[in-house]
Amino acid sequence: MASHSAFASGRDQKSEIRRRNIGETTKGDNNVPTISISDTKGVAKGNSILDVLDEWEFVIAPIIFTAFSFFTRMYRIGLSNIVTWDEAHFGKFGSHYLKREFYFDVHPPLGKILVGLSGYLAGYNGSFEFKSGEHYPEDVNYTFMRVFNAFFGAICVPLAYYTARELNFRRPTVWLVTLMVLFENSYATISRFILLDSMLLCFTFTTVLCWARFHRLRNQSFSVEWFVWLFLTGVSIGCVCSIKLVGLFCTALVGLHTAEDLWNKFGDVKMPMTTLARHVAARVVCLIIVPLLVYMFSFYLHFLILENTGPGDAQMSSLFQANLKGTEVGRDSPLEVAIGSRVTLKNMGYGGGLLHSHVQTYPEGSTQQQVTCYHHKDANNDWFMYPNRYQPEYDPETPLRFIGDGDVIRLIHAQTGRNLHSHSVAAPITKADWEVSCYGNTTVGDEKDHWKIEVVSDAASRDKSKIRTLTTAFRLRHESLGCYLRAGTVNLPQWGFKQIETTCVKENKPRDVYTHWNVETHVNERLPPGDPGSYKSPFLKDFIHLNVAMMTSNNALVPDPDKQDDLASKFWQWPILHVGLRMCSWDDNVVKYFLLGNPLVYWGSTASLVGFGLIFAWYLIRWQRGYVDLSPSEIDQIHYAGVYPVIGWVLHYLPFVVMARVTYVHHYYPALYFAILTAGFCVDWFTRRLSTKVQWVIYIPLYIAVISLFFVFKDIVFGMEGPNRQWAYLKWLSTWRISD
Repeated sequence: MASHSAFASGRDQKSEIRRRNIGETTKGDNNVPTISISDTKGVAKGNSILDVLDEWEFVIAPIIFTAFSFFTRMYRIGLSNIVTWDEAHFGKFGSHYLKREFYFDVHPPLGKILVGLSGYLAGYNGSFEFKSGEHYPEDVNYTFMRVFNAFFGAICVPLAYYTARELNFRRPTVWLVTLMVLFENSYATISRFILLDSMLLCFTFTTVLCWARFHRLRNQSFSVEWFVWLFLTGVSIGCVCSIKLVGLFCTALVGLHTAEDLWNKFGDVKMPMTTLARHVAARVVCLIIVPLLVYMFSFYLHFLILENTGPGDAQMSSLFQANLKGTEVGRDSPLEVAIGSRVTLKNMGYGGGLLHSHVQTYPEGSTQQQVTCYHHKDANNDWFMYPNRYQPEYDPETPLRFIGDGDVIRLIHAQTGRNLHSHSVAAPITKADWEVSCYGNTTVGDEKDHWKIEVVSDAASRDKSKIRTLTTAFRLRHESLGCYLRAGTVNLPQWGFKQIETTCVKENKPRDVYTHWNVETHVNERLPPGDPGSYKSPFLKDFIHLNVAMMTSNNALVPDPDKQDDLASKFWQWPILHVGLRMCSWDDNVVKYFLLGNPLVYWGSTASLVGFGLIFAWYLIRWQRGYVDLSPSEIDQIHYAGVYPVIGWVLHYLPFVVMARVTYVHHYYPALYFAILTAGFCVDWFTRRLSTKVQWVIYIPLYIAVISLFFVFKDIVFGMEGPNRQWAYLKWLSTWRISD
């Protein structure tokens, strides 16, 4: 007789296990007895509907879940026709790709390239500015762009289903984990807009799935399937890191598992060293080289597409800018710099700006005119190169005198006529350095206006007798103090317009790129135009330069004490669902969206983190006392299906605890997924030895509660229309700013 196994394992069972006699008891996953239910209606063997459904559940169930996923992520997705929340940023970045204009952002480019692709497929030409709160024009198919983005959020659901199976959860637990992802309100809401978060979640989910599947194949080392899933893990790591640098935390999880796995193999004295070497080589190639190549390829596309000058030019090297179409950098600039030349000086540090001054003075110290480093191009970046005070004054009628290594010059600010100056006054922020200011004029001043040229390198020539536009890297040494002009990564307060502090550093560190400068633009009517843009900037150098600039700018995103940010939140508020986030204006005539999670998913998953800690402590204490409660398979289940999700949660949560940058509720979403997997483990573990009826009594209410709470809060996902007072019943906590 055909039979159906109630609560069968998430993984496929062999046919001989499914088709067993009435009353036969077998050992299921984790050695838990499962009771077969016979087909009492006499249907032909192997042909019952229940048998078919049981056999094909791994296909049928995810199809159903995915269909609901597309509904929850896309229903009424085009209802609001205004630029919502960070669509203002990422929609604009997508526009830059369509216009092929170079821009700068703190995130890697893959997600924004995909946003640009969605606009291209939607027929959008990149002309819309994506100003926050502005209505989309008729020629921008924002609905299609949102649907494209929502696709990544929708496929997270089947990815969660198959991941739960690979973690060896029983079928009811697989369904529970899937439903918690499917009906998580915050996941559904964040997926409905032109943002990067759904892509980040998608590739986080794929990384965990590939890792879990690869772990299940650990006894089939070097098989084709083993290699495929190891390779896919590496590709997925590369993709998640190419969306946001948060992906590095997912990389760390896989890295920890890899280190443990190789350490265990190293301890296996029966394993030949050649086999161990093959394991190491396979992981180096697939988990280090492949992700790095994927990550670098996203930047290759970034540089390839963005061939025109744009708003992010100043973050890149002068030589890189000179090769952009439409740039003013290097165009018609004389190649060799002479006394009397009007120049802009670019700091060659990662993300460095242009040497800058303005009429405002330092509020303390010398109270002389401020000198800073500034990324935007204006006339306050222009400087004249003049002879030092011991040489005759510059006369345009005298023969040209070129500037080279070892020459001592003055730099005079073109707008104010003051000399670049330093003295024994502490810098405003970096007190260990000397202050740099502008002082005097062409006739008033002293030897503290003197700077000595020290050539570091030249991309065009080994000849140091002349400084060349764009290609020569040099340092400026103060003749009186012996210090070096430096623009690091420290920003001045509001009185300095948040521009980069420029100082004279006492230490002589020739390799400190923040003390390296080059001439970016050069005007001298007495010199013929050159073609310095013919020298290409190497890809690897540009790749490293941009990544350091991204990390530096990301670290600079600290809360402004002078500015109230009502959207920001603290790390401790996220796991307990203490706050939500208003994604748009709260006017009565605006369709409103509130970023808030499903209470049961949040509170249940957070409680499970504590619950798992208790489980782990309980068995650890029992083990120390000499009790043998767990079989090897159960220890393995706790280790990989319990410990690793908790580690994943810690890796994705702890950095936001220690970092100083401004944080928002969506920063918790990758960590939430690992908390959901932990919740799945805890429920699966506590119910594994219960009878089938008791299991139903536990799981069905959980299913109903998760689904019901999603629909209770469905309006914050699908859009709240009309006066916000009508949603007061959703304000369970006073900190949920839904109705006020």
